[in-house]
Amino acid sequence: MTLAPQADVRPTFVRPQTDRASLTIKGTDRVGIVAAVGTLLSRRGANIVSLDQYSDPQDDAYFQRTVFSKPGLRAELPALREELRSRLKDDFELDFTLRDMATPKRVAIFASKSDHCLLDLLWRHRRGELPVTIAMVISNHPDTADEVRTFGVPFFHVPSTGPDKTAAEAEHLRLLGGNVDFVVLARYMQILSGDFIERVGVPIINIHHSFLPAFVGAGPYTKAKGRGVKLIGATAHYVTEDLDEGPIIEQDVARVTHADSVAELKRRGADVERAVLSRAVLWHAEDRVIRHSHHTIVFP
Repeated sequence: MTLAPQADVRPTFVRPQTDRASLTIKGTDRVGIVAAVGTLLSRRGANIVSLDQYSDPQDDAYFQRTVFSKPGLRAELPALREELRSRLKDDFELDFTLRDMATPKRVAIFASKSDHCLLDLLWRHRRGELPVTIAMVISNHPDTADEVRTFGVPFFHVPSTGPDKTAAEAEHLRLLGGNVDFVVLARYMQILSGDFIERVGVPIINIHHSFLPAFVGAGPYTKAKGRGVKLIGATAHYVTEDLDEGPIIEQDVARVTHADSVAELKRRGADVERAVLSRAVLWHAEDRVIRHSHHTIVFP
């Protein structure tokens, strides 16, 4: 493992949303949830900025995302969390997450030789379009070290060769431990073991270079060209032990024709990958995504 020297560059961060919190809720649907949340926040002197909800009639599930503001929020968060626990968990048996939006989530980006998704995330972050703190970039190749360094982000080269990934994953866990809130695989061309996924303890978002579940595995654009496809796409999803079968966050497509070469499919596909992954990272960072079983609820 090698650490690239750091340039004296200070990234641009999204302006923190002071005195603003996000509240996400999921559980069994029942009468009175919205009223209970509104009453509790109002009694606390909080102002609801936005509230989105969804009821799934198939399994009687309920999901809600509320953003609210309150002067002096940080000091009152512990008491507010305890009151929410009493009202939502005890009275309604709902699971909830309350987060101070003034503190951006910390993310580690894993990458390999393909740099289009990695550099796009770094660029969007520097422009203030992604409300995260990029804690580090980890790659199994040193190729992108110099470019990452220009963004002022720590770069770690952790080789991962051969079928045994034990040493590499142990180093990954050492670097990540307690330092990140989620991980993004920006075309990281290595399969993560089930043990690593369990031990890392934070969500992992992957970008898959096809519109899942079609053309899974290696060489998707060659397979797509051979089938004469008219659409190519990309899929951002959470990583599970089942390869490329995790809950989908976002997908998009681009229209192509019989005249497009494999190289053109790759070029246009890379554009879709960048857009899809950046939206998935943004939505996860803003607590807009709630996982439920094998799928997700994504609030606008």
